[in-house]
Amino acid sequence: MSPVRRCSRTACGRPAVATLTYVYADSTAVLGPLATYAEPHCYDLCAEHSERLTAPRGWEVVRLSDPSAPTSPSGDDLEALANAVREAARPHDRGPDGRGDGPQAADPMEVARRGHLRVLRSPDS
Repeated sequence: MSPVRRCSRTACGRPAVATLTYVYADSTAVLGPLATYAEPHCYDLCAEHSERLTAPRGWEVVRLSDPSAPTSPSGDDLEALANAVREAARPHDRGPDGRGDGPQAADPMEVARRGHLRVLRSPDS
């Protein structure tokens, strides 16, 4: 017997990725992640058949998402990323001596700065 479960649809040999269960009392078809083991009254479906699933007229299809599946970034995630990039690219305020007011500006050993390079005073002087 094959360790990979196959799609329950006739003539489809693709691997199953979702499990379909009918709840007749509620007229609902529930499509969720692949069940841990095969149930006699459930149907395993491949990706193509699970995407194209339709229910009989008057029935509702409930699609449960797989919490372990990777999610695509939402609009909020992309906006937060864009704001972080804008903040990082914004020039920092410089003090009257031309040095920034970050923790490196308070360093008494720093004499000058050019881009990412710093000129440091010798510890002897």
